[in-house]
Amino acid sequence: MNDQPPTPEHPLNDPSDPGAARGCPVAHGDLAHGDVTRLYGPDASVDPHGIYARLREEYGAVAPVLLEGDVPAWLVLGYRECRRVLDNPLQFSRDSRIWRDWKEGRIEAASPLIQMVGWRPDCVSQDGEPHRRLRLAVTDNLHAVASRGIRRHVTYFANKQIDAFADRGTADLVADFAEYLPMLVLTRVFGLAASEGRTLAESCAHVIKGGAEALAHNDRIMRILGELAERKRQEPGSDFTTGLLEHHAGLDEDEVLGHLRLVLIAAHTTTSNLLARVLQLLLTDTSRLAGLVSGELNVSAVVEEVMWNTPPLAVLPGRFATADLELGGTGVREGDLLVLGLTAGNLDPEIRPDTGVSVQGNQSHLAFSGGPHECPGQGIGQAIIEGAVDALLHRLPGLHLAVAAEELTSTASTWESRLDTLPVAFAP
Repeated sequence: MNDQPPTPEHPLNDPSDPGAARGCPVAHGDLAHGDVTRLYGPDASVDPHGIYARLREEYGAVAPVLLEGDVPAWLVLGYRECRRVLDNPLQFSRDSRIWRDWKEGRIEAASPLIQMVGWRPDCVSQDGEPHRRLRLAVTDNLHAVASRGIRRHVTYFANKQIDAFADRGTADLVADFAEYLPMLVLTRVFGLAASEGRTLAESCAHVIKGGAEALAHNDRIMRILGELAERKRQEPGSDFTTGLLEHHAGLDEDEVLGHLRLVLIAAHTTTSNLLARVLQLLLTDTSRLAGLVSGELNVSAVVEEVMWNTPPLAVLPGRFATADLELGGTGVREGDLLVLGLTAGNLDPEIRPDTGVSVQGNQSHLAFSGGPHECPGQGIGQAIIEGAVDALLHRLPGLHLAVAAEELTSTASTWESRLDTLPVAFAP
């Protein structure tokens, strides 16, 4: 543990900088100067990898950035530094109530950032014993629903999705398949009507994307989940919602709703993105696709590779420094916001000088976060992806990419980079 005060040599901690006195990476009065990289907007949406590389070259493992609304934060780019933050909740808390910009009134309650980093009555927003109590309720019930035939739900909904385009001989496997399949499975897991799936998937995407509509879409999610919780109090079932309501941890109403929201958004957005990227890799590398069909390669190996190179969550929100300390040679002040570059960390040349080397069998990537807050739903996501790929290969003979691989494009927000389309053709 190295709790040294910020070094004056760091360009953002120069005592002459009015922002240095309060420890923020950028003084609010200087934001209009435009000399700090924004992780949102047109440039960030097109070339996030270029931004990460440029920041790494200029600042090293930890760089100053601006989030939506020109909110200052530190972007952690180094693999080892990400691990240190994830593994040390006493130094880097997930509790945003210690975020200095929030405490001092510089963040509006309607800011889209609040949907991602604001405090909520869920396990992600807390550390220590409160975190353990709430996380236990989540993990117990995720394990319970995973043991109740989730692959059967995946197969059912995957085939229903495929039925809609199987006779055409063409499809977009993003819009026609990956974008909604995980949410359809989650409706069954939660005890929701499948008809709610498309609405919830669209709202989850807006919450992650940010922008002016994020708050309204979050409200819509909470309304649907509130009605669900009330219905399950009256009519319990063998679903995740009932499990939270009846768990011995004794979650109150706000805690139940908070965890329904947390699992719904996190599970859908990451799994839909991951599924699209796995299909992209298979269809742009025919040797992998052939290996999968022949049984020489399994889906989990492809998922592992995607987790390293294009993790579904590119930037993880957020952690808050509990004291003045040093991270990667950079001075961080108490109350500063840090966001973790999972993609940048996975591609850190300090640990992967040659990204062409196989990572098969190496599960030490950052894609599932780490430490006490590591994603508890990994098994469910894996089951959805394996079932989805299996259904596609069995139902669509001759499946192949309908455009050149270099024509595929992605659009990024602060938190993720999503494949825009995946046009394919097959024998109808």
